[in-house]
Amino acid sequence: MPELPEVEVVRRGLDRWIVGRTIARVEVTHPRAVRRHTAGSADFTAVLVGSRVSGALRRGKYLWLPLTAPGADTPSDALLAHLGMSGQLLVQEPDAPREKHLHIRFTFTDGGRELRFVDQRTFGGMAVEHNAAQLPPSIAHIARDVLDPRFDDTAFHAALRRRDSELKRALLDQSLVSGIGNIYADEALWRSKLHGARSTATITRPQTALLLASVRAVMTDALAVGGTSFDSLYVNVNGESGYFSRSLDAYGREGEPCNRCATPIRRISFMNRSSYFCPNCQRSPRRPRPAVSV
Repeated sequence: MPELPEVEVVRRGLDRWIVGRTIARVEVTHPRAVRRHTAGSADFTAVLVGSRVSGALRRGKYLWLPLTAPGADTPSDALLAHLGMSGQLLVQEPDAPREKHLHIRFTFTDGGRELRFVDQRTFGGMAVEHNAAQLPPSIAHIARDVLDPRFDDTAFHAALRRRDSELKRALLDQSLVSGIGNIYADEALWRSKLHGARSTATITRPQTALLLASVRAVMTDALAVGGTSFDSLYVNVNGESGYFSRSLDAYGREGEPCNRCATPIRRISFMNRSSYFCPNCQRSPRRPRPAVSV
């Protein structure tokens, strides 16, 4: 599933190619793509036609486009999008062939490039939310991400200490910190030399600071090369893959030597997925000794 860097790459593409343009027509070809728009596809289309796209914003793994209605001066509604497992927002020339899994097609009054929502597995989708230009209500519960200037490092540390759960589980909790998924959690933990099974209640302030610095560094590095692509499902708005998979230190490298100490990377099962770590650099937390009855 696309994580923060991949979604941010798409957001930047939308900001370049779509913002400032007025929607002329919307074609919905698969009802699941607008299932979150409870008023139905006809209403989805009617609300969007004539609206001007006034921005491209992101909270965690969600994107939204603030919309300015015809005759209005400021945006009010917003087009909310989630890519799911395989969703793609592509900017295409009007005469480009239709993609096999094209579900929503937006054309604009200037006659230029179209916006197409393509989704092979149909887990993603779009919806219009009213009075949502600043932040759609449906995602207000999602925390800020580490690249957000308003992310509070001190509050994050306090929340970790209160939580008393496994560290990786906390990193994946989108109500605590958004945008981090399985790949970047493993990479940040490797960089900070922390084991994902470590109890958050034992994390010190310096360790939290190192962890956040590692998350920010790995996100920034991934953004610089367009994110991580393991297959053709994640691409940017121009259909191009990201190349951060070439720079991974932990994720997907089972049996390969650690880039720090040459110890083979290990893989373990975690929350119905896999975790990758160096058993030498990232020491497993000590388990408490069982109580002995006397």
